[in-house]
Amino acid sequence: MRRARIAVVEDNPDNRLLVRALLEDHYVLTEFETGMEAVTGLAQAEPDLVLLDISLPEMDGPEVLRWIRGQDSLKTIPVVALTAHAMAGDRERFLAEGFDAYLMKPIVDESVLLDTISRCLKTP
Repeated sequence: MRRARIAVVEDNPDNRLLVRALLEDHYVLTEFETGMEAVTGLAQAEPDLVLLDISLPEMDGPEVLRWIRGQDSLKTIPVVALTAHAMAGDRERFLAEGFDAYLMKPIVDESVLLDTISRCLKTP
């Protein structure tokens, strides 16, 4: 059975390292450091899901999400906001912008990350 492919768009190397450590045994990962790198590489990566930081250099997460939703080959892919933005109303705002799910950083509970990914991929 093919392992699902996840694109991780995160500018912080420590956060990318943590996500890689939590997910690399379960999924095939492709990493992008900036929003522009993601826009350039996502079509070739053919991800099944995108973990997208909100605060990115060059293009922020919502801009990248709008670009993804405008691409015929990518528009239906689940996109999870992975962010330190945790003020009241942030979750609702990001979901209203079109993210499929919202996860707060730092990731302190691996099961929350894995459950969110499974739910978005509709896998058991």
